[in-house]
Amino acid sequence: MKCAIVTGGSRGIGRAICIKLAEEKSHHILINYTSNEAAANETLEQVKTLGATGEILKFDVSNAEETKQILENWQNENPEAVVEIIVNNAGITRDGLFMWMSHEDWSNVINTSLNGFFNVTNFFIQKMLRNKYGRIINMVSVSGLKGTAGQTNYSAAKGAVIGATKALAQEVAKRNITVNAVAPGFIKTDMTQEFNEDELKAMIPANRFGEAEEVADLVAFLASKKSSYITGEIININGGIYS
Repeated sequence: MKCAIVTGGSRGIGRAICIKLAEEKSHHILINYTSNEAAANETLEQVKTLGATGEILKFDVSNAEETKQILENWQNENPEAVVEIIVNNAGITRDGLFMWMSHEDWSNVINTSLNGFFNVTNFFIQKMLRNKYGRIINMVSVSGLKGTAGQTNYSAAKGAVIGATKALAQEVAKRNITVNAVAPGFIKTDMTQEFNEDELKAMIPANRFGEAEEVADLVAFLASKKSSYITGEIININGGIYS
């Protein structure tokens, strides 16, 4: 059984990615979520409606022990399963000016994006190397490339994942494993619903927010065999706001 895991797969961009990968019907979809079980089940239903298979896995990617335990249990129950695609999408924001930022808001954001990338990818990487095939896609952000005021923690976390993407890509390329990052700008999701879209549109050359499905299309391409000569890349998808 060939599998794809999408962390933070219950809503927003994560859900769109699960649905897009399900359309291909080539992989069993593992939908990771932390708290919103109803949303995760909704995503799973949409995956099944498309004729694909999937299941939900509840764990907090920032918690190394919990992540390892849940993934080990899953692997033991599915000894034949091979995870070929990892989409590290889980991330949180705790925005605020750095001068007033709490240690907790700093740590939680770093732990989810950066340590979450480590905890999930590190679990599967040895098997991927033995299998001599894999696609690792890390969801980063325009903030990780240019830095965004009020998001020093988020910019730091995503910037670190960008560095990790470039380094890991070089380590595993000989084994037919690609590692790329996708850096969205303003995308219509729960995370951006508080934003003033009309005001921000003026900054975006394309004059609109992106759709989660547009990001998912790019991720699906990077997760496919068509992208085998692309690795160590950070691909912007931001309507021209920063390119």
